[in-house]
Amino acid sequence: MQGWEADAYKAVEGLFVQDSSTAGFLEAISESEFATLTATDQSLQDQAALHDFAAQANRLLIVRGPDGSPHAYLGLGAGPPRATAFRSAPSRLPPGDWRIIPPAGLNPLDCVVQFGLGAYQFPGWKSAWRDLGVRLVAADLREQALRIVRACALARDLVNCPASHLGPADLEAHARALASEFKASVTCTTGDALLADGYPAVHAVGRAAAKDRAPRMIELSWTSPEAPAEPPVVVVIGKGVTFDTGGLDLKPSSAMRLMKKDMGGAAHALALSRMIMEANLPICLHTLIPAVENAVSGSAMRPGDVIATRKGLSVEIGNTDAEGRLILADALARAGELSPDVTISLATLTGAARVALGPEVVPFYTDQDLLADGLADAAQATFDPLWRMPLWGGYEDALSSDIADLKNDPDGWAQAGSVTAALFLKRFAPSGDFVHFDIFAWNPKAGPGRPVGAEAQAIRALDHYLCHRFDAG
Repeated sequence: MQGWEADAYKAVEGLFVQDSSTAGFLEAISESEFATLTATDQSLQDQAALHDFAAQANRLLIVRGPDGSPHAYLGLGAGPPRATAFRSAPSRLPPGDWRIIPPAGLNPLDCVVQFGLGAYQFPGWKSAWRDLGVRLVAADLREQALRIVRACALARDLVNCPASHLGPADLEAHARALASEFKASVTCTTGDALLADGYPAVHAVGRAAAKDRAPRMIELSWTSPEAPAEPPVVVVIGKGVTFDTGGLDLKPSSAMRLMKKDMGGAAHALALSRMIMEANLPICLHTLIPAVENAVSGSAMRPGDVIATRKGLSVEIGNTDAEGRLILADALARAGELSPDVTISLATLTGAARVALGPEVVPFYTDQDLLADGLADAAQATFDPLWRMPLWGGYEDALSSDIADLKNDPDGWAQAGSVTAALFLKRFAPSGDFVHFDIFAWNPKAGPGRPVGAEAQAIRALDHYLCHRFDAG
């Protein structure tokens, strides 16, 4: 498999098998459990001593069972059993078929999903790459696991893809492919038509890009055949900045290096939409993706400009590198026209969020306590770490402008950059439940089952929350 056209997320199909007569066993075991086991099994004790294995966290020992089949012990360390341990297994196991023995108290589906997340690879454009060659016997869990793992792989594929191969038009193409698969519809407003159709902020941010990378507003709409006559409406919004130079307030090269991932919100919005539609959630779904390239040219917006928005609020541009909130503002105004029950915003929005919580924990913002509690529970259930941050009203003044309704770059509030960005979005958000996620979508360094590159964040927790709230059956 080579190149973007291979769609790494489609390779997930071959990861899970119903059964296999040659499958080995993969057992996660704690240090204390392994010590008890080796106390009565001299052969296993000898093998463990030879490899200095005592079930340390993320260590692996492979032995032969009585029937000659391989048996892999995956160390859990001294802590309690956790499904996330299985994420480290695919890259360490030898090629072949494997069958998980989940520790007592763990949901087998969680273990299978974590294994699937750890098996992800993005071959990209390498002339040679190593296929892990591992498959997991998932039996009746296969389809449930595939729904989650495949969507997460889609998000990671899109984020990993360089801007040379993924511009605004390519995001539209992926939205249309997804719509075709699930019998959804897509409308798209492109280029100068954005002005006529009421998306002036999207146009202002994206107008400096080349003609073949023209800005656009993509809207995917789907209603489940199982939905009631007046179904709940869920709007998912994803920031689609396919490359961010910073505009005239140009980023330094070190900060620009990873800006291919600034469309991570759009990638996650499409992936979450796939989860929702494949689950046949009885709702009406609208996925809104403002897709732009924040480029530099003679037509670029300037610091000090005042731009219009779909909601009718004017915005003073303090910094052209605070562009994501501008395109999201138009999308949020559009969401309000759809009378949503729930509106979800996903965006790689601020570096301040990383300063606050690092790359692995995703901050989210909402005024609705029940929604926040439900998301916190879902994060725990899916091992998808989230943390609620405050929409602190005391910082509202940071958005004030002398010549416009508000400004996009709050002066003097760098210490609360993620909070003030969320407060900006709140000014445009519809009524009903609204939540904003400031994601990173990237692993900056390698870890067990976590290669450097794109990471799917928040969408497994969101999927869990939405399925429980709207009863997927």
